[in-house]
Amino acid sequence: ANPVNLVEDKREAESSRVVISTYHTMMNLIDQMQEGERLFSVGHFDLIIIDEAHRSVFHKFKAIFSYFDSLLLGLTATPKDEVDRNTYSLFDLAPGAPTYAYDLELAVADGSLVPPKHIPAPTQFTSDGIKYESLSEEEKVEWDALEWAETGDIPDKVSTADLNKWLFNEDTVDQVLENLMRHGLQVAGGDRLGKTIIFAKNQEHARYIMARFDHHYPQYAGQFTAVITSEVNYAQKLIEKFSEKEKPPHIAVSVDMLDTGIDVPEVVNLVFFKPVRSKTKFFQMIGRGTRLCPDLFGPDEDKQAFVIFDHCQNFEFFEAYPDGVVAKAPPSLAERLFKQRLTLLEKLHHTAVRQPDGEAAELAQAIKESLHQQVANMNTANFIVRPAREYVEKYQRREAWERIGAQELGELEAHVAGLPTTLPEDGESAKRFDNLLLQMQIAFVENTAVFVQMQNQVMEIAAGLESSFAVPLVAAQKQLIFALQDEAYWETINLRQLEEVRLALRHLMDYVPKRTQNPLYTQFSDKMLMGEERPIYLGTSGVRKKQYRQKIRQFIYDHESLPAIRKIRQAEPLTGNDLVALETFFYESDIVGGREAFEAALDKQDNLALFIRRLVGLDKRAARQKFSRYLDDKTLTAEQIEFVNYIIEQLATSGVVEVGNLYEEPFTYLHGQGLDGVFGGELADGLVALVREVNTAVG
Repeated sequence: ANPVNLVEDKREAESSRVVISTYHTMMNLIDQMQEGERLFSVGHFDLIIIDEAHRSVFHKFKAIFSYFDSLLLGLTATPKDEVDRNTYSLFDLAPGAPTYAYDLELAVADGSLVPPKHIPAPTQFTSDGIKYESLSEEEKVEWDALEWAETGDIPDKVSTADLNKWLFNEDTVDQVLENLMRHGLQVAGGDRLGKTIIFAKNQEHARYIMARFDHHYPQYAGQFTAVITSEVNYAQKLIEKFSEKEKPPHIAVSVDMLDTGIDVPEVVNLVFFKPVRSKTKFFQMIGRGTRLCPDLFGPDEDKQAFVIFDHCQNFEFFEAYPDGVVAKAPPSLAERLFKQRLTLLEKLHHTAVRQPDGEAAELAQAIKESLHQQVANMNTANFIVRPAREYVEKYQRREAWERIGAQELGELEAHVAGLPTTLPEDGESAKRFDNLLLQMQIAFVENTAVFVQMQNQVMEIAAGLESSFAVPLVAAQKQLIFALQDEAYWETINLRQLEEVRLALRHLMDYVPKRTQNPLYTQFSDKMLMGEERPIYLGTSGVRKKQYRQKIRQFIYDHESLPAIRKIRQAEPLTGNDLVALETFFYESDIVGGREAFEAALDKQDNLALFIRRLVGLDKRAARQKFSRYLDDKTLTAEQIEFVNYIIEQLATSGVVEVGNLYEEPFTYLHGQGLDGVFGGELADGLVALVREVNTAVG
């Protein structure tokens, strides 16, 4: 197949049948030309296989897959319900319904992976933080003597978020290590702790864990445990050594580096010494212990399970918040700045400004010039810019900026913001200061209280710049830096001055000292709150049902033209022949997989047509038509019309509306008594009769 790795060798890229590349490499190569032709044409590939096909693909690299006309195959270990809906759309799939999935629960049942055992083991401090009032008198003396932040303020508590971030307590780490050495799975006839990963919060935390282990076990000469993080120069070599069954290190203390992407079957202990709030990341971390390992504990004594020591109540968090904290990929700083300028431009045109005439117009003109320069320097041949070429070329013309209304602002935000430009890049700190000042200008125009908060930020920045007056660039702005720290300066502030501050200081932000808390090391007494082993609900069977249900929903949408399905969506009665044809078509389809498979997954349905109606909802236009006569021949209040619209929305979503629901949310938003509070007497009776009529218009 003559494969070529583009990261290492690009010379045979054009002639190779198989090309292997990182996303970034391909992004850089798409626009390259050889002898007047592109290295890769739109139809160069027949199949593109995308590894790690989750939200980052859609957000950062979607342009690659929009450019190539090819079949796409995406692979990801991310749980199906965590993959971004936009990533599903990249593959023309319904959200949460991949073409194929192999869940952890099924893999364990098949014997392909081993299950985890969960031992909750928080300490008093990892659970509640360290409270001054709970310390002994001797410990309070130690607390008061600590070198806290430069402000000199002594806190009355260190939160769990700050514990092991910059405050490291000896007894907390010692108890976690003792718990591991006492209760962790052992190998070598029970004489040695099995391969273990400790997930630490940061580099300093990892180093401290290793230092405490070496303190208690000097006989291992510092070899039993290793810190494996991106800051360790020989990290890859350590991973290779950790992967060797009999050789040290046997404990790897990791910060992010061993969360995914390593395969060490001998791992039998996972220690969560940090909170994890991403469900995706949590399951990926758990996956480090699931690999099969024959003869691990001796001849014919295979690995049957692994142990998770959870010291930071991660499982409790995901019980309370099953979806975790889903991290959405934020827009780039450049895109945010572009949109902020559009917002300010709109405010300057439509909001009364408390300033002399001409000031708002002057700033608006400057913003237009800045945005026009960005768009004018967008290369329409660039494969990321090319899909928006119509809009880019429109706003590359200077006259397009003369009259910018709502339509133009909408086009710029939807199609142009965030596209790359050939203008020189400003530093990140300068752009962040731009962002702050733009927000201040918007808050100033709107006259909102948040302006004062941002004013305080600028005053702190100015105070920080004082320490860099030895730098000529900073010294040149000494007068302004002093003025910004004076409350009187802000009493007469205007838009022009805010813009002058932005332009004068934006390139000085790298000279603002970063405020940090020095690491603190304490010796307070902690307490292990050891719990009993608890079962882990892998939570995948419900997801499989959800996936199956979503596939059926998409299948129905794809066959809306079938007479029976069309009638269901239009709330028209079905004949006996319609029902027979529907059941035959539905159960014999490959997607449904037969009546037995359907009932095993979603239970027996007494009324298939009603099930389909509930699954896909009514066509909204049909729902509106059903209620049009009720609306048209009566004089209703705005509140009553909105109540009917709520019913239509629910029918479009859920297919039916139970009469009892008319006395619950969202209907009680309009009146606490729901239907009876908004309608009365015959009006209410007529509406209920119509709802029941629509509900029963199946079968």
